[in-house]
Amino acid sequence: MSIAHLALPSPLRHGFDYRLPEGGGELPAGVRVRAPFGRREVIGWLLHESAQTTVPVAKLRAVLAVLDEQPALNPALWQLALWTARYYQHALGDALTQMVPALIRQGEPLRAAPEPLWQLTARGIALAADGLSRAPKQLAAWQVLKAHEQGLTETTCRALAITRDALKALNDKGLAHCLQPTTRDEMTAPSWPNLGLAQPELSLNDEQAVALQALTQAPAGFCVWLLQGVTGSGKTEVYLQHIAHVLRSGRQVLVLVPEIGLTPQTVARFQARFRCPVLALHSGLSDRERLNAWRQAREGRAGIVIGTRSAVFTPLARPGLMVIDEEHDLSFKQQEGFRYHGRDVAVRRAQLENIPIVLGSATPSLETLANAQAGRYRRLELKQRAGGARAPRVRCVDLRGQVLLDGLCAAARAAMTETLARGEQVLVFLNRRGFAPIMLCHACGWQAGCARCDAKPTLHRAPMRLQCHHCGSESAPPRHCPDCGSSDLRPAGVGTERLADALSQHFADTPVHRVDRDSTRRKGSFDALMTAIAQPGPAILVGTQMLAKGHHFPNVTLVVIPDSDGGLFSADFRGPERLAQQLVQVSGRAGRAEKPGTVLVQTHQPEHPLLQQLFSQGYDACAQTLLHERQLMGLPPVASMALLRAEAPHTEAPLRLLSDLAHWLREDEPLVQAWGPMPAPMARKAGMHRWHLLLKSAERKPLHLALARVVAWLEAEPEARRVRWSIDIDPQELG
Repeated sequence: MSIAHLALPSPLRHGFDYRLPEGGGELPAGVRVRAPFGRREVIGWLLHESAQTTVPVAKLRAVLAVLDEQPALNPALWQLALWTARYYQHALGDALTQMVPALIRQGEPLRAAPEPLWQLTARGIALAADGLSRAPKQLAAWQVLKAHEQGLTETTCRALAITRDALKALNDKGLAHCLQPTTRDEMTAPSWPNLGLAQPELSLNDEQAVALQALTQAPAGFCVWLLQGVTGSGKTEVYLQHIAHVLRSGRQVLVLVPEIGLTPQTVARFQARFRCPVLALHSGLSDRERLNAWRQAREGRAGIVIGTRSAVFTPLARPGLMVIDEEHDLSFKQQEGFRYHGRDVAVRRAQLENIPIVLGSATPSLETLANAQAGRYRRLELKQRAGGARAPRVRCVDLRGQVLLDGLCAAARAAMTETLARGEQVLVFLNRRGFAPIMLCHACGWQAGCARCDAKPTLHRAPMRLQCHHCGSESAPPRHCPDCGSSDLRPAGVGTERLADALSQHFADTPVHRVDRDSTRRKGSFDALMTAIAQPGPAILVGTQMLAKGHHFPNVTLVVIPDSDGGLFSADFRGPERLAQQLVQVSGRAGRAEKPGTVLVQTHQPEHPLLQQLFSQGYDACAQTLLHERQLMGLPPVASMALLRAEAPHTEAPLRLLSDLAHWLREDEPLVQAWGPMPAPMARKAGMHRWHLLLKSAERKPLHLALARVVAWLEAEPEARRVRWSIDIDPQELG
């Protein structure tokens, strides 16, 4: 009898033994199987076969079906899955489940049925280049098919913006025909050794040329590059020309971006440049769309895959390069469930695939800078803006004693008026959506609160509601104060909705575009906003951090930051780093074309050392100061850290559990410091009382050895079953 050791989609951090069907032959690790689990059937993964088991034979259940002949993940990705689950102290079965599209974990075949192939006929191959000059869509289709003599599937043609009507027209003229494959073996994965560019490459300045030469002439194999360039320095053009070099060798490229909002514009720019399939992978796609893109990448039919954090697990038939744009961005860290960091997982994957990886940012994380200084990463710098654009002039506006109208001082409004009068655009950055963050009673001072959280719900006006941005609960605003009965209830503070309304009234003849999660909720709304912003003429852009990441607004010459003080006194030790990155990134939206830019930073702390150094000496100098402070305090990246979270409906259970754990660690793990337990910064969220225990070690290995013992202790401890607990390795937020 052959025993299958399976990883199942379960929070339990151990495998499960099942009987395998007889006569099936030895199966490779990584194939999917269907197995009974409790009262349901689940899709699991074969870890290995064995002739022995610790489970009584009579209790062994049988595998219902083996779904694959070959593993779903290639050897490098399989090793990545094992490493990621182990490093982040997560259940392997659940990690594997989250690495693949939903339909794959529901049992869909790894490969779709073979599609027809479109190829040029002999007549089409012999056609002169100007033979279709009066039919531009047919000409574009003919050019693409001519560049891919082995043929293209209809799915690939759609990815290359070739319509079915254009293909049918070529077929009617005898220039192309559709071949029906009879077996899967007739499907050959295309490569792009003679890649033609749909758009010409831009000319590079000296710094860009040096960076590109270093990337393209480096020895083959694993290497981590940090491409640090000021905002507007042309990092993307360096990516594009390096990617062209990789594609010409027939290899594939994976590009990660931090936000879904950046994906459409990045995909559009890459599709405009390259004559190869460019696919997107992100949570905004349907399950079927994600599966189709995943299959094309796995089978080698996609030349470039662009996606958000989870795309780091996308299989590639011929991987050649990985690019992580805005590598510093917090969005690359998964904050719930499987708490991996997309950037760090990408570096490990590049090592396993033995390919180079490029980390790009104007404001690299302190971890990345520390790795570059230690020689583990190779650093390339772009210190000047591309195309002759100049860095914006930054001015701090002292708010002390000034009158604010909807969060803006008189100097900011005057600067906006002058900018709009010149026909230019203004960007106002406020990282707080909604109409107002607080609703209060003007008579007695009562403030509306969330019934389930230690937080104040935000007032929204379209539609009118109080919404907690932490637990999602909503309610209608009260008509009278519950404490004193007064009807004088007022909004306090300013959110993007209120600011956009006020600016629309003050600048009645100027379009105001609000860009936040509320205004871009519907499908296609973000693209519509970007199209409207690209129109010539004056405009005001009001938005959250969605506007601060990687966008190119050539007509924006003034950036106003109404509130910069929040990060100066953050309880999180990463607060100053996040603030510096945010200020630099937002400031970088100004003056990216030939027009000079100005940035106005409103603050009550104009003499604060961080602001002074950031705006006078730049991000690098500020980052070095923050690194020195971290070293003095023994905080990451100098040390390693993990955060244990525990929560329950009543506060006693998580407090007692973490207290016992902290006592045990202090007794038995001298190389690991245990700080706490302490209440979470938001002690109650969604009706749960939350406690934290922070673990720190000067070295990574003792911390992970201790955490392995912690997990074993928690899984065996009856008290732990009364709470919901989790482990966050390398936490990026302590909230």
